[in-house]
Amino acid sequence: MTVVLRHGLPDGLRAAAACLYWDAFGGKLGRVMGPRAKALAFLHKALRADHVIVALSDKGELLGLVGFKTYTGSFAGGDLADLRAIYGWFGAAWRAGLLSLLERDVENERFLLDGICVAPAARGRGIGTKLLYAICEEARARNYSAVRLDVVSGNLRARALYERFGFAVIKTEKLGPLQHIFGFEASSAMVKEL
Repeated sequence: MTVVLRHGLPDGLRAAAACLYWDAFGGKLGRVMGPRAKALAFLHKALRADHVIVALSDKGELLGLVGFKTYTGSFAGGDLADLRAIYGWFGAAWRAGLLSLLERDVENERFLLDGICVAPAARGRGIGTKLLYAICEEARARNYSAVRLDVVSGNLRARALYERFGFAVIKTEKLGPLQHIFGFEASSAMVKEL
């Protein structure tokens, strides 16, 4: 299978990207962003097409993606207006409060990876590795000396991939009582020097 990496999300793949992202991260965001239909509507609206690198098949199918965060926004962040459009005023207010607890600041020294996911049918074909290479190249092009990502405690498969790729844990934070809301007990920041 031929895999084509492309900067930016084509408009025709917004719905597929929203589904792929939700399937990858809905386990930790489900209680806050659910139900699924509303979460997908939010993601469809909020995804930043200019903050992602996608992996496409030779037929143009979405095989995977890696988002990133800069001072101008993040791939799947959205804002209060996006939340309000889908969840209403009250739903937006409490969701924004909880989501802010997971927020990671943009740094001067490290490029921030904002979610990586591969379609289930495309796993095991090296697409995740290709996306990691691509995000490292993006970081170099932007003059960063390292890439940082966060991985939750239960995602052992992803953590193993990151470690094989050269990422190392620099800090682990426990969620405490919030683990009952987000479904994981800790998050580790991992860094790869470029």
